[in-house]
Amino acid sequence: MTVKADLLIYNAGLVATVDEQRRELANGWVACTDGLISGVGASNETPPDATVRIDATDQLVTPGLINAHHHLFQNLTRAWTPMTNKPLFGWLQALYPTWTANIDEESEYLAAWVGLAELALSGCTTSTDHHYLHPRRAGDLLAAEIKAALDLGMRFHPTYGSMSLSEKDGGLPPDDAVLPEDEILANSKSHVERWHDPRHGSMIQIALAPCSPFTVTPDLMARTAELAEQLDVRLHTHLAENSEDDEFALATFGMRPVDLLEDVGWMTERTWGAHVVMPNPDEVVRLGAAGVGVAHCPSSNMILSSGIAPVVDLRHAGCHVGLGCDGSSSADSASLWQEARLAMLSGKLKSGADAMTARTALEVATRGGAGCLGRIGELGEISVGAVADLAVWKLDGPVFAGVVDDLVEGWLRTGPHQAWHTIVNGVLVVEDGELQTRELESNLAAHALASRRFQTAD
Repeated sequence: MTVKADLLIYNAGLVATVDEQRRELANGWVACTDGLISGVGASNETPPDATVRIDATDQLVTPGLINAHHHLFQNLTRAWTPMTNKPLFGWLQALYPTWTANIDEESEYLAAWVGLAELALSGCTTSTDHHYLHPRRAGDLLAAEIKAALDLGMRFHPTYGSMSLSEKDGGLPPDDAVLPEDEILANSKSHVERWHDPRHGSMIQIALAPCSPFTVTPDLMARTAELAEQLDVRLHTHLAENSEDDEFALATFGMRPVDLLEDVGWMTERTWGAHVVMPNPDEVVRLGAAGVGVAHCPSSNMILSSGIAPVVDLRHAGCHVGLGCDGSSSADSASLWQEARLAMLSGKLKSGADAMTARTALEVATRGGAGCLGRIGELGEISVGAVADLAVWKLDGPVFAGVVDDLVEGWLRTGPHQAWHTIVNGVLVVEDGELQTRELESNLAAHALASRRFQTAD
């Protein structure tokens, strides 16, 4: 007797599994039970009955997209005129005082909720967040954003970020934006013990994330690596982000950022770095050999004029390369679909027209992100036993007219686009293109008030 599934997607124009075999199933189906994928099949295989049935005729089904780098609080200063059109260091130094003076638990919750909602509409089912700003007066900001993810139903990988090197010590942040390093390490341990769930299919996992070489000391980096090993959690930081990053590391530490990463014990499979725009060919090989992951952030890299990351070379070297939206004040739009398209286009521009296809970009947006998070086989693919995180894409109307030969290429080469359904843990978070929550209008209104407070503060 066939067991009844909780949810069934059937008659799909194509199911792009992105599994180990990279199977693509025409007229396929996917069954979900208890938050996991319980069956996958093609038209010649009979699907189970299910409580909820979704007809995906002529539609594309993919794994849910994974956002491997973000700063959710920054959407409170999105597209703010005084801070636009600046390179990285000037942009950060202009914004740090505003962020530090105004951030609190309420604004952090609203920014995370709105940012994750926006991501869900773009087919994202799992997001990280690199939250590195923890003024003492602000309250428990990590708990606030975790509550937002749980309320919305998104799978969440927040990182406890940190800054300890202020302007008076040769860093970029103001003094009231940093914490003592012993306090940072104690907080890191406490947050992992409170929130991190290592079980298969977990909804919340924590990583430790000293912000960058220009905001923390090498000693904090080294001690954080030791703590992550002890707690068995992952490590995240900004890495080789742009030429300013290179120049700062050389002037301050006498070595390039990748050399510094190795010097402090971070050159391991436990680590994933954000951006990685400026590694030289030898460093690409070393990063790949060590199994370091990379969160590629094409929009942010372009807006801040940081450059184009060597994504194709990093993948060939052995790095798991995922996608990141980065902070909303630099990238502004939190759309994983858009990042996937830009990854495809910039990859072609840097490495050749045939070097980055839509399928490669889809793999980066799904399986690559799972690799960054240490969850290959669990996230970012459609296979029995993987989490029931899926995106269903409606390919109709004038935008997709003429797309009959290859639904995957058509999905990314046309647009703009958002998901028709986004399913997290077997539950519809987005259905028929609409968020399934009653809180959207009230949270948007509250977010608008918080944004005005940030942007009008002295």
